[in-house]
Amino acid sequence: MNILLTGGAGYIGSHTCVALAQAGFHPVVLDNFSNSSPEVLARLEKILGRPVVLERGDILDTAWVEQVLRRHAPAGVMHFAGDKAVGESVAQPLKYFHNNIGGSISLLRAMASVHAAQGAWTTPALVFSSSATVYGDPASVPITEDFPRSHTNPYGHTKLVIEDMLAAVQRSAPDWRVGVLRYFNPVGAHPSGLIGEDPNGIPNNLMPYVTQVAVGRRERLSVYGSDYPTRDGTGVRDYIHVMDLAEGHVAALQHLLQAGESFTVNLGTGLGNSVLEVVRAVEQASGRPIPYQLAPRRAGDVAECYADPTRARELLGWKARRSLQDMCTDAWRWQSANPDGYRTGAA
Repeated sequence: MNILLTGGAGYIGSHTCVALAQAGFHPVVLDNFSNSSPEVLARLEKILGRPVVLERGDILDTAWVEQVLRRHAPAGVMHFAGDKAVGESVAQPLKYFHNNIGGSISLLRAMASVHAAQGAWTTPALVFSSSATVYGDPASVPITEDFPRSHTNPYGHTKLVIEDMLAAVQRSAPDWRVGVLRYFNPVGAHPSGLIGEDPNGIPNNLMPYVTQVAVGRRERLSVYGSDYPTRDGTGVRDYIHVMDLAEGHVAALQHLLQAGESFTVNLGTGLGNSVLEVVRAVEQASGRPIPYQLAPRRAGDVAECYADPTRARELLGWKARRSLQDMCTDAWRWQSANPDGYRTGAA
């Protein structure tokens, strides 16, 4: 059973590719490598022991996406493609609106076109990579799916708009099945150390920056905000192991294919850890000190954000199983084996 993964060579997409294959599906990776590396495919083939199908191109090219769908007739689509850095979205909002919203429109138009063709496809099933940023600055924690939605940055705004687009598509075409997954903070790496998070340039997310400091690639970490109303003054987030997240995607897809009902769920652990707690956990995993300096808050950041994952457990039978220490140990294994990311060369 083929499953199309847009942005499938990216951080979350590549790990989901492994989880899908291990669950008996046949992943088809669609990527233009604007924020990923072709080396990922070679690494995936080492993990899986077989070739991975690649369609190289841009999701904004609707006609080409339609051809890909016709070629592979996937039973479902997982939509990861898009830009994802909060800080960059504040600095370059038009880039985020164009790539994230425009790319999603292109994908949906292609899916609708193929679905409309007689006998070309069955009922569309789509798992969408959303984000906890759609909750804006929440009034309280833990966050349930029923919390009011808002946004504090253009990245979160794009996710909110795409969620609304998907809801409108479902109202117009009730046979569409859509699973919206609101991620909290994915970290870690595959336990093999072959694939992991490898951002272009200076990392925008905490974990890769901390591990790059540990491996000597960065001099020190800047901790943005030390005066938040949290237990140590630094921001608190719900960090979730990327393999738990990947397995959550498989559970979501299986529910869409079997139960045929659409849903929205949080994917998180239900626990919050501060920036300094993550730093200490990486120090323990690596056996190395992490130099850091305190810096002003970043625009668009919030004090605390962690999930109530009850709905995912009850609806999908899924829960996060890996600890913060597991996340840091696996992230360090990846970073120490690949100090320059995928540019290190084949492992």
